[in-house]
Amino acid sequence: MGRMSEHVRAADELPEYAERVLAVAEEIPPGRVMTYGDVAEWLGEGGPRQVGRVMALYGGAVPWWRVVRADGAMLPGSELRALEHYRDEATPLRAAARSAEGHVPRIDMRHARWGGGGADDG
Repeated sequence: MGRMSEHVRAADELPEYAERVLAVAEEIPPGRVMTYGDVAEWLGEGGPRQVGRVMALYGGAVPWWRVVRADGAMLPGSELRALEHYRDEATPLRAAARSAEGHVPRIDMRHARWGGGGADDG
């Protein structure tokens, strides 16, 4: 019986964790980004995969394009929508390598990464 109650409790925790992840995504200022790992570290729980899963399942209602991969690459299938947001918000981008598929730029993580403090922290 203990296992059953642990399973039920774990299922109940996912929405709460998802709410916290989404709240962080909403706090990221326009033109700035946090990595999946940054969000997990900020929350003090989970990891990049857990944050990515939350964003995949529930992130459509928040500025999902501001939670990114650590290498600055845009998610396959969402590049054009994300790129439109990045350009609208003046998110720092790096030109795509000539060998990059589709010549899609990457986020300039050095300049766009937000640490969770003031809007101009680095």
